[in-house]
Amino acid sequence: MIHTDKVIVVEGKYDAIKLESVVDATIITTDGFGIYKDVEKQNLLCTLAEKRGLIILTDSDSAGFMIRNFIGSKVPEECITNVYIPDIYGKEKRKDKPGAEGKLGVEGIPASVLEDAFHRAGVDTDKTLERGREITRLDLYEDGFLGGVNSKARRLELLHALGMPERMSTNALVKVINILVTYDEYKKLIER
Repeated sequence: MIHTDKVIVVEGKYDAIKLESVVDATIITTDGFGIYKDVEKQNLLCTLAEKRGLIILTDSDSAGFMIRNFIGSKVPEECITNVYIPDIYGKEKRKDKPGAEGKLGVEGIPASVLEDAFHRAGVDTDKTLERGREITRLDLYEDGFLGGVNSKARRLELLHALGMPERMSTNALVKVINILVTYDEYKKLIER
């Protein structure tokens, strides 16, 4: 399995599911063209790019390249690693017919081909950052951000302080907060 501390950006949830068997990393979806209107997610990607760097892995069709170029226009070039999949024609198992261009998307590409694409982009050479203790759901609970009186309001304040979208799920919050801040930085932040 490939490990990277960079955040991988893919188009949809089925792409993310496929990648979880190939790469040990944080994976964010653009929800296809939804990224064009989702300013909060655009801002999140910019923040994650500055902190860790982004790996963009989109389908090899025209829609995938449009999304890749859109993200590239929002994020500094030096923060982006592009991973490209080859044009393989076919149909994903869950679909009734091939896509408009007849190419397999990330979800339909064999794991070995995905691994090769990451290796070609030099992603397998990344080193793990020394981050110390991770922030967990239990930490969020104990600090009043989950399951308590006013926990939702407190969580919204935390999300705002971190510059994250307010609709972010708790599981996504745990993943992203560990990218943005260390445990010690988190503790200092919540003391304020």
